[in-house]
Amino acid sequence: MAIVAIVGRPNVGKSTLFNRLGRRNRALVFDAPGVTRDRNYALVSWEDKSFTLVDTGGFVQGEASVIEKAAREQILMALDEADAVLFVLDAKAGLTPEDTNLADLLRKSSKSVFCAVNKIDGPEQESLVSDFYALGFDRCHAVSAAHGYGIEELMSRMTRQMPAASLEGEEEEEPFEIRIAVIGRPNVGKSTLVNQILRAPRVIVSPLPGTTRDPVDTPFSREGQRYVLIDTAGIRRKGKTIEGLEKLGVLRALQSIERSHISILLLDATEGITDQDLHIAGYIQDRHRACLIGINKWDAVENDPRMVKSLREDVRARFRFFPFAPVLAVSAMTGKKVNRILPTVQEIFQQYNHRVTTGLLNRALEDSLRRHEPPTVRGRSLKFYYATQASTRPPTFVLFCNYPDAVHFSYERYLINQLRDAFGLDKTPIRILFRGRQRKR
Repeated sequence: MAIVAIVGRPNVGKSTLFNRLGRRNRALVFDAPGVTRDRNYALVSWEDKSFTLVDTGGFVQGEASVIEKAAREQILMALDEADAVLFVLDAKAGLTPEDTNLADLLRKSSKSVFCAVNKIDGPEQESLVSDFYALGFDRCHAVSAAHGYGIEELMSRMTRQMPAASLEGEEEEEPFEIRIAVIGRPNVGKSTLVNQILRAPRVIVSPLPGTTRDPVDTPFSREGQRYVLIDTAGIRRKGKTIEGLEKLGVLRALQSIERSHISILLLDATEGITDQDLHIAGYIQDRHRACLIGINKWDAVENDPRMVKSLREDVRARFRFFPFAPVLAVSAMTGKKVNRILPTVQEIFQQYNHRVTTGLLNRALEDSLRRHEPPTVRGRSLKFYYATQASTRPPTFVLFCNYPDAVHFSYERYLINQLRDAFGLDKTPIRILFRGRQRKR
């Protein structure tokens, strides 16, 4: 499949065009330069053609900040792997020296280059395109990424020489992908961990908090299993989140929890467990997602036995509402014990996706009721009739009884623990829904 990289100066509308062509709001869009920093990928289909589209940060030449230099390296990596380049220009700003310098770089790359002059909303503004022919490319397309003007003509020309989508093996079932979101406070090492798992500099790493803004999805395969690893922005306390751009990044991080199967909640061993760590765990719990708790920067504390003991006890005590979440002590910087993450993720996902037959479930329910009889409700006995599994991810069980609204949370917790023991579901959240039995007329 062909790879097309979107490049251009900061704030010319690359991410808006990326979202338009990908037909989903995957990239963060904000009216400020330098919003996009990491590479973002999307599968694009046009008529009978398909290709991979790569969004990149704004290209800055000359003197640049640490983040801008790292973004430039990501752009160069995207150009290196791309088969074609979509060069985005800003009609409102006109032709700039930075555009000319970037055009010279693209010509040296020997890639097919398609020019898109953005922010042209109709035919009456197409005269603005003429200045950009000075760059020496044979065709400059007038487009509006925000409103869709000129997109059809651009896409038709881009896909003309691409091979048609192959239908071979279309009926074969592809292996399922496990989606993993790396979640945590700013500067706990999420991007470093993502790069360590991928064994490549996939996302920008910086000691500055707030480096990651967009959730960055990276599909990869390991030992026959497909994964999507999602790097997210750090989630600060609500009172500390001031800028609109940061709020958007936090919102996207929370959305990443929803579209993941498993969240890796990353903690900082040098700072201990904070209230914000518990708040983030609450977000994961509210969305009924499986969780792996990773204690990062373990190499900084492992030689202090007292601190190690205190930290382990603190994790067990403060995350007691997460009894199913495995805890791994890792060092994203050195890679120590990072190789244990994916095997643990597979164990979690097998339980998260587990289904129990109705017969086995009801026998387990009968045994549980025998061990501990249901309490009385308003002087009447609470009776359970039967149970069934409604869904997976997480395993969700429906228990039919005579007073569904009167089941105490302590007895619900007892039943959940019994189901964990009966079916070996110690690494996944479990949901129980109580329903009244329909009476016959």
